[in-house]
Amino acid sequence: QAEEELKAAWSQQAGQLREMERRECLLRSDVQRAGEQLESFKTRVMQVCSPSAAGSTGRSITEQQVIERIRQMSDENQQSHEREKSLQKELSSRLAKEKEVSASIEMFQNSLQKLQ
Repeated sequence: QAEEELKAAWSQQAGQLREMERRECLLRSDVQRAGEQLESFKTRVMQVCSPSAAGSTGRSITEQQVIERIRQMSDENQQSHEREKSLQKELSSRLAKEKEVSASIEMFQNSLQKLQ
């Protein structure tokens, strides 16, 4: 009877081991697929960010290259926003001066009409 119990336990352990091996195989496959997807995503990001830096060279693009290019684009975007704000202020200032000049011209014209 002890031998039967030992065989049953051994069989159960063997079944669990096979299940664990199957799961490990699936996990490895998932990890490999995720790695391929990451590499594809990095390549697409670099192609969008800098078409000449990716694709035609056939070399692998590093995460650092992607991060640096995104950081560079972010800095350029920030500079553009700052330039836009500066131009908006300049435009507002010029419009205010134009209104002043228009008001002065109108006042001058009114004064001129009164004198006539």
